[in-house]
Amino acid sequence: MRSAITYYSFTGRTRTVAAALAEHLRQEGEVELIELNPLDESRSFFGQGRRALVRTRAKLAPVNFDLSGYGLICFGTPVWAFAPVPAMNTYLDNCTGVQGKDAILFTTYGSGSGNNRCLNIMQEALSKKGAKSFQRFSIQQFKVKEKEFVESKIKELTRL
Repeated sequence: MRSAITYYSFTGRTRTVAAALAEHLRQEGEVELIELNPLDESRSFFGQGRRALVRTRAKLAPVNFDLSGYGLICFGTPVWAFAPVPAMNTYLDNCTGVQGKDAILFTTYGSGSGNNRCLNIMQEALSKKGAKSFQRFSIQQFKVKEKEFVESKIKELTRL
């Protein structure tokens, strides 16, 4: 099976989880990591939070929006102000080829407030595009470096 993992990472935490998921999925086939790079990102904590809260879209560096060549599609984002980051909002708006696909959604988070809302926003956007099934998991920011913990969450989810 060919899988795509599209993610955004400001601090490197979500990138770490995306890499662990990719390592696991490679047992079943090819995996492409698609990192989102916003061109108009705020560098302040409050600026980022405000943009996420009002569901701002980011201007992205060139990225593959066509997911039709993948059997499994995965999306990862940190939770900012109860929502996905602006870069993920843009990607979810513009991605194609998700109809009938299985999806894995994952977040990294600090306090946990808004985590389910963030996952629900992503799931709703992909449902409207015809994705057929969803699995979800989240990793608290202080657990990201605990490799065994992250791997256990992924194994529990994917059951490979």
